[in-house]
Amino acid sequence: MELLQGRIRDYAWGSRTAIAELQGRPVPSDGPEAELWLGAHPGAPATVDRDGTAVSLTELLLAEPAHWLGERVVGRFGTRLPFLLKVLAADAPLSLQAHPDAEQARVGHAADTERVNYVDPYHKPELLVALSEFEALCGFREPAESAAALAAFGVPALEPVVAALRTGPAGLREAVRLLLSWPAAERAGLVAAVLTAEVAGPDAVLARSLAVDYPADPGVLVALLLHHVRLAPGEAIWMPAGNLHAYLRGTGVEIMAASDNVLRGGLTPKRVDVDELLRVLRFEVLDEPVVAPVPVAPGVVTWPVPVDDFALHRVEVAGGPGVRLALPGPRVVLCRAGKLAVDDGVGAVVLGPGQAAVGTAAGGPLVLGGEGEAYVATCGLR
Repeated sequence: MELLQGRIRDYAWGSRTAIAELQGRPVPSDGPEAELWLGAHPGAPATVDRDGTAVSLTELLLAEPAHWLGERVVGRFGTRLPFLLKVLAADAPLSLQAHPDAEQARVGHAADTERVNYVDPYHKPELLVALSEFEALCGFREPAESAAALAAFGVPALEPVVAALRTGPAGLREAVRLLLSWPAAERAGLVAAVLTAEVAGPDAVLARSLAVDYPADPGVLVALLLHHVRLAPGEAIWMPAGNLHAYLRGTGVEIMAASDNVLRGGLTPKRVDVDELLRVLRFEVLDEPVVAPVPVAPGVVTWPVPVDDFALHRVEVAGGPGVRLALPGPRVVLCRAGKLAVDDGVGAVVLGPGQAAVGTAAGGPLVLGGEGEAYVATCGLR
Protein backbone atom coordinates (compact mmCIF):
# COMPACT_ATOMS: atom_id res chain seq x y z
CA MET A 1 0.00 0.00 0.00
CA GLU A 2 1.10 3.57 -0.69
CA LEU A 3 -0.32 6.90 0.38
CA LEU A 4 -2.60 8.41 -2.25
CA GLN A 5 -3.14 12.16 -2.58
CA GLY A 6 -6.59 12.94 -3.97
CA ARG A 7 -7.67 15.95 -6.03
CA ILE A 8 -10.37 18.38 -4.90
CA ARG A 9 -12.85 19.73 -7.44
CA ASP A 10 -14.16 23.21 -6.65
CA TYR A 11 -17.59 23.13 -8.28
CA ALA A 12 -19.88 25.96 -7.16
CA TRP A 13 -22.36 23.67 -5.36
CA GLY A 14 -19.67 22.32 -3.04
CA SER A 15 -19.38 22.64 0.73
CA ARG A 16 -16.83 24.86 2.47
CA THR A 17 -16.78 22.63 5.56
CA ALA A 18 -17.36 18.92 4.87
CA ILE A 19 -14.18 17.84 3.07
CA ALA A 20 -12.01 20.24 5.06
CA GLU A 21 -13.38 18.84 8.33
CA LEU A 22 -12.83 15.26 7.12
CA GLN A 23 -9.19 16.04 6.35
CA GLY A 24 -8.62 18.07 9.53
CA ARG A 25 -8.06 21.39 7.73
CA PRO A 26 -9.34 24.80 8.87
CA VAL A 27 -12.96 25.61 8.09
CA PRO A 28 -14.43 27.26 6.23
CA SER A 29 -12.22 26.51 3.24
CA ASP A 30 -11.24 29.35 0.92
CA GLY A 31 -13.83 28.27 -1.62
CA PRO A 32 -16.37 25.52 -2.31
CA GLU A 33 -14.99 21.97 -2.22
CA ALA A 34 -17.43 19.71 -4.02
CA GLU A 35 -15.61 16.43 -4.63
CA LEU A 36 -12.42 14.67 -3.56
CA TRP A 37 -11.34 12.37 -6.41
CA LEU A 38 -9.40 9.26 -5.47
CA GLY A 39 -8.67 7.51 -8.73
CA ALA A 40 -6.92 7.67 -12.08
CA HIS A 41 -9.45 9.44 -14.28
CA PRO A 42 -7.47 11.86 -16.50
CA GLY A 43 -9.74 14.74 -15.48
CA ALA A 44 -8.18 14.84 -11.99
CA PRO A 45 -5.89 11.88 -11.27
CA ALA A 46 -4.72 11.27 -7.73
CA THR A 47 -0.97 11.09 -7.11
CA VAL A 48 1.56 8.88 -5.38
CA ASP A 49 4.84 10.18 -3.98
CA ARG A 50 7.96 9.01 -5.80
CA ASP A 51 11.16 10.34 -4.20
CA GLY A 52 9.54 13.66 -3.37
CA THR A 53 7.74 13.99 -6.71
CA ALA A 54 3.96 13.64 -7.03
CA VAL A 55 3.38 11.11 -9.81
CA SER A 56 -0.03 10.69 -11.39
CA LEU A 57 -1.68 7.36 -10.68
CA THR A 58 -2.65 7.32 -14.35
CA GLU A 59 1.03 7.36 -15.35
CA LEU A 60 1.86 4.53 -12.95
CA LEU A 61 -0.92 2.34 -14.34
CA LEU A 62 0.18 2.92 -17.92
CA ALA A 63 3.81 2.14 -17.07
CA GLU A 64 3.04 -1.17 -15.31
CA PRO A 65 -0.55 -2.21 -16.01
CA ALA A 66 -0.16 -5.89 -15.16
CA HIS A 67 1.49 -5.05 -11.81
CA TRP A 68 -1.07 -2.47 -10.79
CA LEU A 69 -4.24 -3.89 -12.28
CA GLY A 70 -3.67 -7.62 -12.73
CA GLU A 71 -4.28 -9.69 -15.83
CA ARG A 72 -8.04 -10.13 -15.26
CA VAL A 73 -8.68 -6.39 -14.93
CA VAL A 74 -6.50 -5.57 -17.95
CA GLY A 75 -8.29 -8.25 -19.96
CA ARG A 76 -11.71 -6.86 -19.04
CA PHE A 77 -11.11 -3.09 -18.89
CA GLY A 78 -7.76 -2.40 -20.55
CA THR A 79 -4.93 -0.42 -18.99
CA ARG A 80 -7.09 1.85 -16.85
CA LEU A 81 -8.51 1.81 -13.35
CA PRO A 82 -12.18 1.02 -14.05
CA PHE A 83 -13.56 2.76 -10.96
CA LEU A 84 -13.37 6.19 -9.38
CA LEU A 85 -13.85 6.74 -5.64
CA LYS A 86 -15.03 10.15 -4.46
CA VAL A 87 -16.12 12.07 -1.41
CA LEU A 88 -19.03 14.26 -2.54
CA ALA A 89 -20.11 17.27 -0.44
CA ALA A 90 -23.13 19.24 -1.67
CA ASP A 91 -24.34 22.47 -0.09
CA ALA A 92 -26.60 23.25 -3.08
CA PRO A 93 -28.37 21.10 -5.69
CA LEU A 94 -26.40 19.49 -8.49
CA SER A 95 -27.92 19.55 -11.97
CA LEU A 96 -30.59 17.11 -13.04
CA GLN A 97 -28.58 14.58 -15.00
CA ALA A 98 -28.32 11.12 -16.46
CA HIS A 99 -25.50 8.95 -17.75
CA PRO A 100 -25.34 6.77 -20.88
CA ASP A 101 -25.03 3.01 -20.90
CA ALA A 102 -21.89 1.35 -22.25
CA GLU A 103 -23.01 1.16 -25.87
CA GLN A 104 -24.41 4.71 -25.89
CA ALA A 105 -21.14 5.99 -24.44
CA ARG A 106 -19.02 4.13 -26.99
CA VAL A 107 -21.04 5.32 -29.97
CA GLY A 108 -21.55 8.83 -28.57
CA HIS A 109 -17.87 9.35 -27.85
CA ALA A 110 -16.90 8.26 -31.36
CA ALA A 111 -19.38 10.70 -32.92
CA ASP A 112 -18.89 13.60 -30.49
CA THR A 113 -15.55 14.86 -31.78
CA GLU A 114 -15.87 18.16 -29.89
CA ARG A 115 -16.50 16.29 -26.61
CA VAL A 116 -19.63 18.30 -25.87
CA ASN A 117 -21.61 15.42 -24.33
CA TYR A 118 -19.26 12.43 -24.28
CA VAL A 119 -15.91 13.02 -22.64
CA ASP A 120 -15.27 9.30 -22.26
CA PRO A 121 -16.21 6.16 -24.20
CA TYR A 122 -17.40 4.49 -20.98
CA HIS A 123 -20.63 4.22 -19.04
CA LYS A 124 -21.05 5.78 -15.59
CA PRO A 125 -23.25 3.79 -13.22
CA GLU A 126 -22.77 5.09 -9.69
CA LEU A 127 -23.41 4.28 -6.04
CA LEU A 128 -23.50 6.95 -3.33
CA VAL A 129 -23.35 6.02 0.36
CA ALA A 130 -24.50 8.73 2.76
CA LEU A 131 -22.04 9.91 5.40
CA SER A 132 -24.52 12.51 6.69
CA GLU A 133 -28.22 12.91 6.16
CA PHE A 134 -28.44 13.11 2.38
CA GLU A 135 -31.20 14.44 0.14
CA ALA A 136 -31.58 13.47 -3.50
CA LEU A 137 -33.88 13.12 -6.48
CA CYS A 138 -33.46 9.77 -8.17
CA GLY A 139 -35.37 7.93 -10.85
CA PHE A 140 -38.94 8.38 -12.07
CA ARG A 141 -41.72 7.79 -9.56
CA GLU A 142 -45.19 6.59 -10.50
CA PRO A 143 -46.50 8.95 -13.20
CA ALA A 144 -49.91 9.11 -11.52
CA GLU A 145 -48.25 10.66 -8.45
CA SER A 146 -46.44 13.20 -10.62
CA ALA A 147 -49.66 14.03 -12.50
CA ALA A 148 -51.46 14.70 -9.23
CA ALA A 149 -48.61 16.89 -7.98
CA LEU A 150 -48.58 19.07 -11.11
CA ALA A 151 -52.37 19.23 -11.39
CA ALA A 152 -52.63 20.49 -7.82
CA PHE A 153 -50.96 23.76 -8.82
CA GLY A 154 -53.92 24.57 -11.05
CA VAL A 155 -51.78 26.01 -13.87
CA PRO A 156 -53.64 25.64 -17.20
CA ALA A 157 -50.42 25.63 -19.23
CA LEU A 158 -49.38 22.39 -17.52
CA GLU A 159 -52.48 20.47 -18.62
CA PRO A 160 -50.72 18.73 -21.59
CA VAL A 161 -47.96 17.56 -19.24
CA VAL A 162 -50.50 16.28 -16.72
CA ALA A 163 -52.42 14.51 -19.50
CA ALA A 164 -49.26 12.75 -20.69
CA LEU A 165 -48.44 11.58 -17.18
CA ARG A 166 -51.94 10.21 -16.67
CA THR A 167 -51.28 7.68 -19.46
CA GLY A 168 -48.72 6.00 -17.19
CA PRO A 169 -45.04 5.23 -17.93
CA ALA A 170 -45.73 5.50 -21.66
CA GLY A 171 -46.32 9.23 -21.15
CA LEU A 172 -43.11 9.99 -19.26
CA ARG A 173 -41.11 10.74 -22.37
CA GLU A 174 -43.66 13.25 -23.66
CA ALA A 175 -44.00 14.90 -20.25
CA VAL A 176 -40.23 15.39 -19.96
CA ARG A 177 -39.99 16.59 -23.57
CA LEU A 178 -42.74 19.16 -23.07
CA LEU A 179 -41.14 20.59 -19.94
CA LEU A 180 -37.56 20.73 -21.20
CA SER A 181 -38.66 22.19 -24.55
CA TRP A 182 -40.76 24.94 -22.95
CA PRO A 183 -40.29 28.25 -24.81
CA ALA A 184 -37.46 30.17 -23.16
CA ALA A 185 -39.45 33.39 -22.95
CA GLU A 186 -42.25 31.65 -21.03
CA ARG A 187 -40.23 29.64 -18.52
CA ALA A 188 -40.00 32.26 -15.77
CA GLY A 189 -43.75 32.82 -15.97
CA LEU A 190 -44.45 29.09 -15.75
CA VAL A 191 -42.27 28.63 -12.67
CA ALA A 192 -43.76 31.77 -11.08
CA ALA A 193 -47.29 30.46 -11.63
CA VAL A 194 -46.39 27.26 -9.81
CA LEU A 195 -44.73 29.10 -6.94
CA THR A 196 -47.63 31.49 -6.37
CA ALA A 197 -50.27 28.73 -6.35
CA GLU A 198 -51.80 28.23 -2.92
CA VAL A 199 -50.62 24.66 -2.58
CA ALA A 200 -48.99 23.00 0.43
CA GLY A 201 -47.22 19.69 0.79
CA PRO A 202 -43.76 18.27 0.03
CA ASP A 203 -43.93 18.75 -3.76
CA ALA A 204 -44.68 22.46 -3.39
CA VAL A 205 -41.93 22.83 -0.79
CA LEU A 206 -39.44 21.13 -3.13
CA ALA A 207 -40.40 23.26 -6.12
CA ARG A 208 -40.09 26.46 -4.11
CA SER A 209 -36.70 25.50 -2.72
CA LEU A 210 -35.30 24.69 -6.18
CA ALA A 211 -36.75 27.86 -7.69
CA VAL A 212 -34.72 30.01 -5.30
CA ASP A 213 -31.64 29.33 -7.44
CA TYR A 214 -33.42 28.50 -10.73
CA PRO A 215 -36.49 30.74 -11.08
CA ALA A 216 -36.70 30.29 -14.86
CA ASP A 217 -35.68 26.65 -15.17
CA PRO A 218 -38.28 24.01 -16.14
CA GLY A 219 -36.10 21.52 -14.29
CA VAL A 220 -37.93 22.76 -11.18
CA LEU A 221 -40.99 20.91 -12.52
CA VAL A 222 -39.12 17.95 -13.98
CA ALA A 223 -37.86 17.38 -10.43
CA LEU A 224 -41.43 16.61 -9.36
CA LEU A 225 -41.46 13.56 -11.63
CA LEU A 226 -38.69 11.91 -9.57
CA HIS A 227 -38.41 10.12 -6.25
CA HIS A 228 -37.45 12.57 -3.50
CA VAL A 229 -35.44 10.58 -0.97
CA ARG A 230 -33.69 11.34 2.30
CA LEU A 231 -30.93 8.92 3.24
CA ALA A 232 -29.73 8.17 6.73
CA PRO A 233 -25.98 7.64 7.13
CA GLY A 234 -25.09 4.20 5.76
CA GLU A 235 -27.94 4.06 3.25
CA ALA A 236 -27.08 4.30 -0.42
CA ILE A 237 -28.50 5.31 -3.78
CA TRP A 238 -27.83 3.14 -6.82
CA MET A 239 -28.08 5.03 -10.11
CA PRO A 240 -27.82 2.80 -13.20
CA ALA A 241 -27.51 4.24 -16.69
CA GLY A 242 -30.40 6.26 -18.04
CA ASN A 243 -31.92 7.27 -14.71
CA LEU A 244 -32.53 10.97 -14.19
CA HIS A 245 -31.27 12.17 -10.83
CA ALA A 246 -29.89 15.09 -8.84
CA TYR A 247 -28.11 15.20 -5.50
CA LEU A 248 -29.50 18.06 -3.46
CA ARG A 249 -27.69 18.28 -0.15
CA GLY A 250 -25.35 16.25 2.07
CA THR A 251 -22.04 14.39 2.18
CA GLY A 252 -21.39 10.91 0.87
CA VAL A 253 -18.83 8.46 -0.44
CA GLU A 254 -19.45 7.83 -4.11
CA ILE A 255 -18.07 5.12 -6.35
CA MET A 256 -18.66 4.90 -10.08
CA ALA A 257 -17.31 3.56 -13.29
CA ALA A 258 -14.39 5.82 -14.24
CA SER A 259 -16.22 8.13 -16.63
CA ASP A 260 -17.21 11.80 -16.63
CA ASN A 261 -20.09 11.55 -19.12
CA VAL A 262 -22.96 13.77 -17.95
CA LEU A 263 -26.12 14.70 -19.86
CA ARG A 264 -27.89 17.51 -18.03
CA GLY A 265 -31.62 18.12 -17.83
CA GLY A 266 -31.96 21.32 -15.83
CA LEU A 267 -31.15 23.04 -12.53
CA THR A 268 -27.96 24.32 -14.10
CA PRO A 269 -26.60 27.28 -16.05
CA LYS A 270 -24.66 24.76 -18.17
CA ARG A 271 -25.65 23.37 -21.53
CA VAL A 272 -28.75 21.14 -21.72
CA ASP A 273 -28.98 18.93 -24.81
CA VAL A 274 -32.64 17.93 -24.70
CA ASP A 275 -32.55 15.61 -27.71
CA GLU A 276 -29.53 13.65 -26.47
CA LEU A 277 -30.91 13.44 -22.95
CA LEU A 278 -34.22 12.08 -24.24
CA ARG A 279 -32.27 9.51 -26.24
CA VAL A 280 -30.45 8.05 -23.24
CA LEU A 281 -33.13 8.31 -20.56
CA ARG A 282 -34.97 5.21 -19.42
CA PHE A 283 -38.62 6.19 -19.24
CA GLU A 284 -39.58 3.66 -16.61
CA VAL A 285 -40.40 3.78 -12.93
CA LEU A 286 -37.44 3.09 -10.66
CA ASP A 287 -39.08 0.91 -8.04
CA GLU A 288 -36.52 1.25 -5.25
CA PRO A 289 -33.54 3.60 -5.56
CA VAL A 290 -32.37 3.15 -1.94
CA VAL A 291 -29.90 0.34 -1.16
CA ALA A 292 -29.36 -0.88 2.41
CA PRO A 293 -25.94 -2.14 3.56
CA VAL A 294 -25.45 -5.91 3.54
CA PRO A 295 -23.14 -7.46 6.19
CA VAL A 296 -20.51 -9.78 4.71
CA ALA A 297 -18.19 -10.29 7.71
CA PRO A 298 -17.84 -8.93 11.25
CA GLY A 299 -17.43 -5.17 10.91
CA VAL A 300 -17.74 -5.28 7.09
CA VAL A 301 -20.71 -4.32 4.93
CA THR A 302 -21.22 -3.79 1.22
CA TRP A 303 -23.89 -2.48 -1.15
CA PRO A 304 -24.38 -5.01 -3.97
CA VAL A 305 -24.57 -3.58 -7.50
CA PRO A 306 -25.08 -5.40 -10.83
CA VAL A 307 -21.88 -4.17 -12.52
CA ASP A 308 -18.31 -5.47 -12.43
CA ASP A 309 -16.55 -2.08 -12.71
CA PHE A 310 -16.52 -1.59 -8.94
CA ALA A 311 -17.44 -2.78 -5.48
CA LEU A 312 -17.47 -0.82 -2.23
CA HIS A 313 -17.04 -2.06 1.33
CA ARG A 314 -17.21 -0.20 4.64
CA VAL A 315 -14.92 -1.58 7.32
CA GLU A 316 -15.22 -0.78 11.02
CA VAL A 317 -12.15 -1.78 13.03
CA ALA A 318 -12.35 -1.93 16.81
CA GLY A 319 -8.84 -2.89 17.86
CA GLY A 320 -7.76 -6.46 18.46
CA PRO A 321 -6.41 -8.42 15.50
CA GLY A 322 -8.09 -6.09 13.04
CA VAL A 323 -10.03 -7.04 9.90
CA ARG A 324 -8.73 -9.14 7.02
CA LEU A 325 -10.25 -8.63 3.55
CA ALA A 326 -9.52 -11.00 0.69
CA LEU A 327 -10.52 -8.50 -1.98
CA PRO A 328 -8.83 -8.61 -5.39
CA GLY A 329 -6.59 -5.71 -6.37
CA PRO A 330 -6.23 -2.96 -7.22
CA ARG A 331 -7.62 -1.40 -4.02
CA VAL A 332 -8.19 2.19 -2.86
CA VAL A 333 -8.73 2.70 0.87
CA LEU A 334 -10.19 5.89 2.36
CA CYS A 335 -10.04 6.40 6.12
CA ARG A 336 -13.24 8.05 7.34
CA ALA A 337 -12.48 8.12 11.07
CA GLY A 338 -9.91 6.99 13.62
CA LYS A 339 -6.39 5.76 12.93
CA LEU A 340 -5.86 2.69 10.79
CA ALA A 341 -2.85 0.64 9.73
CA VAL A 342 -3.41 -0.84 6.26
CA ASP A 343 -1.16 -3.66 5.04
CA ASP A 344 -1.42 -5.69 1.83
CA GLY A 345 1.67 -7.81 2.38
CA VAL A 346 3.69 -5.62 0.02
CA GLY A 347 3.60 -2.35 1.90
CA ALA A 348 1.94 -0.82 4.95
CA VAL A 349 0.66 2.70 5.66
CA VAL A 350 -1.05 4.42 8.57
CA LEU A 351 -4.10 6.51 7.69
CA GLY A 352 -5.91 9.22 9.59
CA PRO A 353 -9.30 10.77 8.73
CA GLY A 354 -9.49 11.92 5.12
CA GLN A 355 -6.31 10.12 4.09
CA ALA A 356 -6.22 7.44 1.41
CA ALA A 357 -3.99 4.66 0.15
CA VAL A 358 -3.72 2.60 -3.00
CA GLY A 359 -2.52 -0.95 -3.46
CA THR A 360 -1.68 -2.98 -6.53
CA ALA A 361 -3.04 -6.28 -7.75
CA ALA A 362 0.30 -7.78 -6.73
CA GLY A 363 -0.61 -7.34 -3.07
CA GLY A 364 -2.20 -9.96 -0.89
CA PRO A 365 -5.29 -9.71 1.33
CA LEU A 366 -5.77 -6.38 3.08
CA VAL A 367 -5.32 -6.27 6.83
CA LEU A 368 -6.75 -3.22 8.61
CA GLY A 369 -5.65 -2.70 12.19
CA GLY A 370 -6.13 -0.03 14.84
CA GLU A 371 -9.48 1.61 15.48
CA GLY A 372 -11.57 3.46 12.96
CA GLU A 373 -13.69 3.31 9.83
CA ALA A 374 -12.65 2.94 6.21
CA TYR A 375 -14.18 2.60 2.76
CA VAL A 376 -12.47 0.13 0.43
CA ALA A 377 -12.98 0.42 -3.33
CA THR A 378 -12.13 -2.47 -5.62
CA CYS A 379 -13.07 -3.92 -8.98
CA GLY A 380 -16.29 -5.88 -9.00
CA LEU A 381 -14.75 -8.84 -10.81
CA ARG A 382 -15.02 -12.09 -8.89
